[in-house]
Amino acid sequence: AALGPKNVALAAEIADGWLPIFFSPERFREVHGPSLADAPDGFDVAPLCAVVVDDDVQACRDILKPMLALYIGGMGARGKNFYNTLTQRYGYEEAAASIQDAFLDGRKGEAAMLVPDELVDEIALVGPKERIAERLERWREVGITTLVVQTKQKEALAVMAELVL
Repeated sequence: AALGPKNVALAAEIADGWLPIFFSPERFREVHGPSLADAPDGFDVAPLCAVVVDDDVQACRDILKPMLALYIGGMGARGKNFYNTLTQRYGYEEAAASIQDAFLDGRKGEAAMLVPDELVDEIALVGPKERIAERLERWREVGITTLVVQTKQKEALAVMAELVL
């Protein structure tokens, strides 16, 4: 469950796999590839992926934003928040700073609204089944070995079971 480059490299050196949170298939090779360069054959890359199924894509994104704001903005001090740093490494430096400022200043609702839709789309699968199926292809292309689905919806589990099998 490592996030930083040195810890991801250490996981590749001593563990059987890696359980990343807030995994971005779009940025995987650039951000994490160098740390995993020496991973042995059979190393399991098993990212946690939030899944929300509904025809209203924006409503799905909005369900996840308070949790993302908590991690990006509130899990650590201003100078030491690993989730905030990861968000910055994904290219969302300004958003990460704004989310953290709002969250730590007690404006949690505002912090949630500052989470970019694009970030949610990178690290989660949201929307109707067809959109999820299309976006799931990117996750497959980067070579993950296990997808750990995070959801509160029975229908999301059914959709993912159908799409993954």
